[in-house]
Amino acid sequence: LRGGSAMSLVIFHKLLAIFCTVALGWAAGRMRWLGEPAGGLDPARLLGNAAFYIFVPALLFRATARMDLATMPWSALGAYFGPAVAYVLLLYGWHRLRQPALAAGADLEASERTAAQPSVRAFAATFGNSAQVGVPVVAALFGEAGLGIHVALISLHALVLLTLCTMLVEVDLARTRSLHEASASLWRTLKSTVRNAVVHPVTLPVLLGALWHATGVPLPGPIDETLALLGSAVAPLCLVLIGITLAYTDTATVRRAARSALATTLLKLLVLPALVLAVAHWGLGLQGLALKVVVLMAALPSGSNALIFAQRYRTLEAEATTAIVLSTVGYMATVTLWLAVLARLG
Repeated sequence: LRGGSAMSLVIFHKLLAIFCTVALGWAAGRMRWLGEPAGGLDPARLLGNAAFYIFVPALLFRATARMDLATMPWSALGAYFGPAVAYVLLLYGWHRLRQPALAAGADLEASERTAAQPSVRAFAATFGNSAQVGVPVVAALFGEAGLGIHVALISLHALVLLTLCTMLVEVDLARTRSLHEASASLWRTLKSTVRNAVVHPVTLPVLLGALWHATGVPLPGPIDETLALLGSAVAPLCLVLIGITLAYTDTATVRRAARSALATTLLKLLVLPALVLAVAHWGLGLQGLALKVVVLMAALPSGSNALIFAQRYRTLEAEATTAIVLSTVGYMATVTLWLAVLARLG
C-alpha cells in the first residue's frame, strides 16, 4: 500500500509540474506578454517554428548520432514499435477514408490543411509524453533496469513515429498540390514528395545523424553539449506553447474540438496500450519487466509534440492542444488500471 501511495504521489507531482508549466504559458498568453495573436506575427506560431526548426532537429540529430545499436533491447523495441506503427497506419487509413473528397475550385491552403488532418490525428493518438511523465514513472516503479529499457524506447520514439507521420502527410500534401496544378505530372509529384519529405526539419536531422553514427566518430564535446542544451528546451517550450495556444484560442473553438479530442484521448490511453499488451504478451511472448515497460510506454498521455506537429501543418491545433490536456488529466486513472492488469499477468 505504501508503495502504491508513493507511486501515486510521484505521478501527481509530475502531472502537477506539467500543469503549472502549461498554466504559465496560458497566463503569458492571456496577459499578451508575447504580443497579440492577430494583426502581426503570431507568438504561438513563432514559438512552434522555433521548436520545429531549431530545438527538435537538435534533439533528433543527437539521439540518432549517439545511438548504441549493440545495447538495444530489440525484443522490447519490436513489441512496442510493431503495434505502434501498425496503429498509426490504421488510424491514418481510417481518417483518410472518412475524409471528404476535395471540392472543385477549393482554396489550396485550405485543401492542404484538410489533407494533413489524418496524419495529425494519428500522431496525437500514438505519440506519448515519454520523457516528462514516462521517465519518473518508470524510474519509480522499476528502477534502473526498467529505465534502461524505457530510455531505449525514447531514443527511437520520435525517430520512428514523427518520421512516419511526416512521410504520410507529405505524400498527402503532394497529391493535393498535384490536383490543383493542371500541368502536374507523376514525375513532378514524386520529386516534390521526396524532396519535401527529406529536406524536412524532422527527416533530415535523422538522416544526418544516421550518417554521422555510421562513421563511428563520437560527437565532439562542444557540439554534443550544444545539441544537448538545445534538445533540453523542447519539453518546457512545448508545454508553455500549449498554454499560449489555449489562451489564444476562443472558447467556442475549444468546445468544438473537445469531442474529437476526447476520442483521441480514449484511443491514446486505452486502445493503444491494449493493442501493445496483446501483441507483446500473447503475440510475441514478452514477459516480466520488458512487458511492463512497453505497456506503460503505450499508456502515456499524448505528448506535447502533437501540438508542434499540428502547428507545422496549420491544422487541428485546438484539437491537439485539448487532447494533450485531456489525456494528461485522465492518465492518473488509466495508469492505475494498466498497473493492475500487469500485476495480474505477473
